[in-house]
Amino acid sequence: MESMKLERNKRVKKLAIWTWTWVATMAIATFGPEFIWDNHPFLTPFAIVVNLANGVLMILANRDLFNHFDELERKIHLEAMGITLGLAVVVGLTFSLLDQKDIIPFDAEIGYLVMFIGITYMIALVINRKRYL
Repeated sequence: MESMKLERNKRVKKLAIWTWTWVATMAIATFGPEFIWDNHPFLTPFAIVVNLANGVLMILANRDLFNHFDELERKIHLEAMGITLGLAVVVGLTFSLLDQKDIIPFDAEIGYLVMFIGITYMIALVINRKRYL
């Protein structure tokens, strides 16, 4: 039991490292062209490709963690992901439509949708954990 817990903690740390690396490379790719290398024609696409590669590695670390969950934990997360995906598509497209038709006084930036996805996933996880545990 203790070795399973250590193995899980190892996978969680691996995912945390890849997640924070992805966040850092996203910041570099976003702000680097303007504040660090003055829109260099090689460095900007390179930073974006590095960010993409980090994102793929983060996804693989997430998959590795999920593959070591027990059946109940997988069910809890899978349901939370399903709810999150459905709401992200419906709310995201509605949000975009509201922006296109100038019904909202601001632009429908992707950052709002990303925050919505994160909050939705956390809430769905809490609800599912209470339901099943």
